[in-house]
Amino acid sequence: MTLRLNNQLASSVLMIRPYRFFSNPQTAQSNKFQGKSSLSEEQLHAYAVKEFDALVSNLQEAGVDVVLFDDTPEPPTPDSVFPNNWVSFHANGKVVLYPMEAKNRRTERREDIISSLREGHGFSVEQIVDLTHHEEQERYLEGTGSMVLDHANKIAYACLSSRTHINVLSEFASKMDYSIVSFDAMDRSNSPVYHTNVMMSVGESLAIICDDSIRSNSQREKVLSSLKRTNHKILKITFEQMEAFAGNVLEVLSNTGEHLLLMSNQAMHSFSKEQLNFINTHARIIAVPINNIEASAGGGVRCMMAEIYLPKRKG
Repeated sequence: MTLRLNNQLASSVLMIRPYRFFSNPQTAQSNKFQGKSSLSEEQLHAYAVKEFDALVSNLQEAGVDVVLFDDTPEPPTPDSVFPNNWVSFHANGKVVLYPMEAKNRRTERREDIISSLREGHGFSVEQIVDLTHHEEQERYLEGTGSMVLDHANKIAYACLSSRTHINVLSEFASKMDYSIVSFDAMDRSNSPVYHTNVMMSVGESLAIICDDSIRSNSQREKVLSSLKRTNHKILKITFEQMEAFAGNVLEVLSNTGEHLLLMSNQAMHSFSKEQLNFINTHARIIAVPINNIEASAGGGVRCMMAEIYLPKRKG
């Protein structure tokens, strides 16, 4: 598979097939999107694997390079299907490791995956930026869940929550040379939005955002002004659409250079016809049903992928 380079969009993504998927009790307090399934653990896992494999198949058919790993049997990692929270891979060869709020999510971090990307898949890893020491002070930053990154303009958008601490965000920005646009976002019940990537997405020219979740007028204007200044066309979504994971989408490049917007069926069906037409002027929609993963774990399609921007090794 040819790695195509784009300042904002990746053509390779890391995905991890779950070994024991279930609704994680350690994340339930801060994630109001999860725990909405009545299925048994065994049923949930079986459905999750089918949904995961269907997503991988659809991505590969669309020309996305999926670098696939299996979760390990031990220790139990119910959220391993969401690797973008513990790691990010950057075009300058840096790999960032992130501090996680839930203790049973910290064991998702795997050195063998980073080694395999370098040795088995030919990616260049120049430096590992380890932010996990913040866990000792109970300060967290859960990767590209906590941050929505505009790589082209070096901007990190982040809604602050128990999982997104300003001190860790500042260290990331300093070490990776990003500026910060931070704000507070609340859901309809006035609870903090746990991850920024459920309320907004930033592609090459399209930004999707539930701006109503930013209750402060000044903060909302700061975010919208930043998106406009970077020449993004803004598609605003409602609270109801956010709850259907319409903000939890990811724009990538296919191996032929086609712009694809990846999302769940639930997200796609929440958009109006006019919104879908608007999206299609920027990217082709690839939508896959992951209803059980969304309902149980409270994460969508975007959460299931960690983009790989790492350069390929020469020779």
